[in-house]
Amino acid sequence: MSTQLSKHSFLLGITVLLVFGSCKTTYYQSAVTNKQMLEINNKVPEDTAIRNYILPYKNQLEDKMNEVLGYAPEALIKNRNLPESQLSNFFADALLAIGRKVDPEVSFSLATKDGIRAGIKQGDVTVGSIFEVMPFENYITILELKGTDVQVLADFIAETNGQPVGNVVTQIKDKKLLSFKIGGQDIDPNKTYKLATYDFIANGGDLVRGIGNPVSRVTTSERVREGLIAYVQQLTKEGKKVEAKLDGRVKIIE
Repeated sequence: MSTQLSKHSFLLGITVLLVFGSCKTTYYQSAVTNKQMLEINNKVPEDTAIRNYILPYKNQLEDKMNEVLGYAPEALIKNRNLPESQLSNFFADALLAIGRKVDPEVSFSLATKDGIRAGIKQGDVTVGSIFEVMPFENYITILELKGTDVQVLADFIAETNGQPVGNVVTQIKDKKLLSFKIGGQDIDPNKTYKLATYDFIANGGDLVRGIGNPVSRVTTSERVREGLIAYVQQLTKEGKKVEAKLDGRVKIIE
């Protein structure tokens, strides 16, 4: 799958290069004088030579993006204001499964609500659908954390009114942590826990706390979207759909 997506990215890059490489101007200026604003609209004639040159690459790209991976019986809607959503649960569970392929000792998974960029529409789930969910060049990362650091992470999750988590059940009240269980067990400060996430978060993205000083770290060569594509394909092979339930894993107590 990584090879296919690399070819995919190559085609996109070639397309962009062809567009800009076809310009007649071949010199550079250190300064621009006599600036003039030129309006670009549908009155500007299309350059058919460039269009025809790019068209085969464009068609290949669209064919790849339209490749069907699975089926969603209902839409998984993005809503960052909810502590838990079907989309966040699906994403976190996928991340957990991907992480456990890298290291079977992974205990739980973490994403962020802002990191999931789009929902999944009802119907066929395509490669393009997954690119919309995770368009970034983020790589699957496994962090081994001390129990005391997991506690700091749990407090961060509470203060932000919940984040996407897998194999975790937590209760929050007034942005304070009431409980946080991994695999049904309370955090043991004397243990270490392996977390599946991605390098953006591991590098301090979205200001996540508690993960900046891991006992160990493994950043893989697998992009998150590549893992998601393989995950959805495996669901389809097993006769399963792209779906998730609200299971109370992140509960806000009023």
